[in-house]
Amino acid sequence: MATDEALKTQPLDIPQLQPGDRLAAPEFRRRYHAMPACKKAELIEGVVYMPSPVRITSHAEPHFFLTTWLGVFCAATPVVRGADNATDQLDLENEPQPDCMMFIRPEFDGRIHISADDYVLGPP
Repeated sequence: MATDEALKTQPLDIPQLQPGDRLAAPEFRRRYHAMPACKKAELIEGVVYMPSPVRITSHAEPHFFLTTWLGVFCAATPVVRGADNATDQLDLENEPQPDCMMFIRPEFDGRIHISADDYVLGPP
C-alpha cells in the first residue's frame, strides 16, 4: 500500500503499484520509477511484491554476515562482482531485487550484463 508521502509525489496519470498487481516488466518499471518514496518492489512471475519491514534476527543480521562473506570472497576473486539490493532485470515477468548477489564479470564470460542505465540484466 502506498504511503501518503508517495501519493504526494506520484504523477496523477500513472497508477500506483499495489501488491498483487499482475504486470509486464516495462509497466512495472514505469510505475516503480513514478513512486520515488517506494523503498522496494519486485516483480516475480508477473506479480508485484512489496515486502514489509525487515526484522533483525530473522533477516537483517544473517544478511549482514552473508554480505560480509560475499564481499571478502569478491575482494579475493577478481573474476567475480557482487552487489547488494540491485534490481535484476531477468525477463518480461521477473525483476527481483535480491538482498545480495554475486556473479562472474561479463568480461570473464559471465552470463549477466550491465544495462546502459546501470541495471543487472540476466541471471547471476
